[in-house]
Amino acid sequence: MFSPHDHALMAHALRLAAHGLETTQPNPRVGCVIARDGEVVGEGWHRRAGEAHAEVHALQAAGVAARGATTYVTLEPCGLHGRTPPCADALIAAGVARVVIATDDVAQCAGGALERLRAAGIVVETGLMREAARELNRGFFARVERGRPWLRLKLATSLDGRTALASGESKWITGEAARADVQRWRARSSALLTGSGTVRADDPHLTVRLADAPAQAVAPLRVVLDSALRTPRGAHVLDGSAPTLLLHAAAARPSDDRFDAVELVALGRDARGLDLAAVLALLAARGMNEVQVEAGPMLCGALFSAGLVDELLLYVAPVLLGGDARALLALPPLARMADRTRLRVHEQRVVGDDIRLLLRPD
Repeated sequence: MFSPHDHALMAHALRLAAHGLETTQPNPRVGCVIARDGEVVGEGWHRRAGEAHAEVHALQAAGVAARGATTYVTLEPCGLHGRTPPCADALIAAGVARVVIATDDVAQCAGGALERLRAAGIVVETGLMREAARELNRGFFARVERGRPWLRLKLATSLDGRTALASGESKWITGEAARADVQRWRARSSALLTGSGTVRADDPHLTVRLADAPAQAVAPLRVVLDSALRTPRGAHVLDGSAPTLLLHAAAARPSDDRFDAVELVALGRDARGLDLAAVLALLAARGMNEVQVEAGPMLCGALFSAGLVDELLLYVAPVLLGGDARALLALPPLARMADRTRLRVHEQRVVGDDIRLLLRPD
């Protein structure tokens, strides 16, 4: 159905879409290529929510050469009038002859984009490199299709599976290259989530520190789970340097002004603490696509046990911390080896002296 040339141009569109990895949230990352007679005449990508979509940039670059051309776009063109006009209408007005789409967009199904394109005599073909397009926007699809964000646990461990000394000291298990790599993963995240225990022990900033961050980058929301409002005065997460949401139990009430720079929201509890499913539902309702968890073994273990974790970003350092050091995750004990949790290695890479694994539950 699709030629090698089609594959090459869609791959180029996907590379363009990745330029928006750190800037488009809550919108998906989308790339577009317009080709005529085997030559690219226009290309573009979605840069930031509320601004022109990828198709508009590509059409502007192509000009009159778009008439009779083929458009390759990584996500179904929008058919609804939101903050920008429908891209389907722009493609029709430009007179393109064929539109090749990587994957559909369930958020746009009511817009009738594909029907309007076909009614205008445009050949529409879908499914080219669909999995790659969905992978690029796994957070977006997780949010719109299942009502909760894509949840990633960021963990650093020694070779013997330990994350900190018995005293709680954990700086630094991994090397400088790995710590810099984490900043990139933070930058692509909609929110960074931690618990009050980690705040009290480590006082993290939970901000993105990149010298080459795109000018259009959106600062991730800092989310702190603090049932009893025990985050201490002077904690970095209370400094107002980034948007911050602090979730607490309904019975807890702030006793002073230390929380004035953050938003407080009360949530229900379950047997383990704050209702974690409700936490993620709240974040999805606020447009969070990818949530990166940087927390201790208790919260990470609770999320994992609840089946809410989509992937583990695990940095393994060539060091040993000993038997009394803290474990990677606090999980229930197993009686049988058959009950062990299986993870699939999605990606592995050497980062400085450390190994980075991207793992997903089977």
